[in-house]
Amino acid sequence: MKAIGADSAFNLSEGNQFYEFEINSLEPKQYELLVKIDAISINPVDTKIRQSPVDNAPRVLGFDAVGVVEAIGDNVKHFQVGDEVYYSGSPSYQGSNQTHQIVDSRLVARKPQNISAIEAASIPLTGLTAAETLFDVFNISHNPEDNKGKSILIINGAGGVGSIATQIAKQHGLHVITTASREETHQWSKEMGAEIVLNHKNDLSAEFEKYEISEVDYIFCTFDTDRYFEKMIELVKPRGKIATIVAFKDKQDLNLLKNKSVTFTHEYMYTRPLHETEDMQRHHELLSDITDKIESGKYKPTVNKVLQGLTVDNLYEAHKQLESHSMVGKLVIQVAE
Repeated sequence: MKAIGADSAFNLSEGNQFYEFEINSLEPKQYELLVKIDAISINPVDTKIRQSPVDNAPRVLGFDAVGVVEAIGDNVKHFQVGDEVYYSGSPSYQGSNQTHQIVDSRLVARKPQNISAIEAASIPLTGLTAAETLFDVFNISHNPEDNKGKSILIINGAGGVGSIATQIAKQHGLHVITTASREETHQWSKEMGAEIVLNHKNDLSAEFEKYEISEVDYIFCTFDTDRYFEKMIELVKPRGKIATIVAFKDKQDLNLLKNKSVTFTHEYMYTRPLHETEDMQRHHELLSDITDKIESGKYKPTVNKVLQGLTVDNLYEAHKQLESHSMVGKLVIQVAE
């Protein structure tokens, strides 16, 4: 068994400080699974955590993973040895940048049978983030008929979260508007199901006017909340809802929300596992629903780049790609040969 970690926080400009090391045999307890990992994906949150202080070295990063169950704890209900599973894990555990990992089974679902491990690795973190935002924050109905006539603006539609959020929103009856600027990101967002793709290099109010959009019911911000905060309040309907996954860097005036009675919230998909909430099982349920939708052809994977092999160099390269902010869809590393 091997893992790739680092002993301290570092910036990419300081050089590659990841290193490979051997890990001891792992034994799952209670609700835990031991998973032999086949593929992982790298997310922006990995690059942010890499730059934060390390409490217990070496720290192993990584969340998304796909693999095969090798052992189960005494209280595991939904899985058995040999099951193919996927998940986005929890910050409470060492990450998925390793060949074997312990994970809480309540955060896990069976991998869709009609796609590869590489394709499946692109789904969990972004899929859970999008599903929690749409169903738990915006409270949209699982019945598409109930959502007809309602609209959503997804800022950065070609990113990992935006790509799957577009698909979920579209399949559940929402009129989906996204933002992009490059030809390839515009095309990708359209392929994901966006009906209108706005150019975020232009003023979004002017873009709304160009496409004869008045206001939208929901806005999902997946990029630079500070930049879009006041603009989102302008573009959302009275009593509309705004959610973001990007923390503020500057202080913002929340009183601006008052005139329209706008609901604004941060969405953090790891709230449930971090605080071990009573509904942790929600991750299993949301991921299982995504599995069903993929197997029925309603959703598709969002992988757009694959690196072969869990190596120090590949992990460093993946972080470089993410920090370039030029990724379309998701980047996946194939672990198993």
